[in-house]
Amino acid sequence: MSIKDKVIEIIAEQAVLEPSDVTMESTLEDLGIDSLGLVESIFAIEEEFDISIPFNANEPQASDFDISNVAAIVEGIEKLMAEKTA
Repeated sequence: MSIKDKVIEIIAEQAVLEPSDVTMESTLEDLGIDSLGLVESIFAIEEEFDISIPFNANEPQASDFDISNVAAIVEGIEKLMAEKTA
């Protein structure tokens, strides 16, 4: 399973949707994921990929990690995974 597919699966689970309902253009708001759901998604992604996401739930705007939509999240995770294996 690709990083993209796994991230979509985790986000879909948080949103109580089918993965097919989650598009790369979807924002977390579109999917009905609130700040708590976002934090839970981040934790689940960190656990799944054994990475640490530079995200501060108290100051999401201060994070370098882009959560504007699913594509940005996937891209950020792919970058973290590439850095991890480098």
